[in-house]
Amino acid sequence: MDVHLSDELLAPLRLTEKEVLIELAIALYASGKLSFGKARELAGLDWVRFLQALSARDIPAHYNQEDFETDLSAVEALSASE
Repeated sequence: MDVHLSDELLAPLRLTEKEVLIELAIALYASGKLSFGKARELAGLDWVRFLQALSARDIPAHYNQEDFETDLSAVEALSASE
């Protein structure tokens, strides 16, 4: 799915498209709608940077077994493609 945000919408926010994705990912993660792995994927951030973004907003990480398995699968897929 493609989502288009007009310049008129983004201008008052003073956020780049990347920053909007990060904010969206954090909001969806904080509300429990996305796992840690999927939220950081949406944000386009690595594990550490996403954790830092959560920490900066005082949002606790709830990284569980499912999140770990998702991330492990991603690492294995990357290793296999090399």
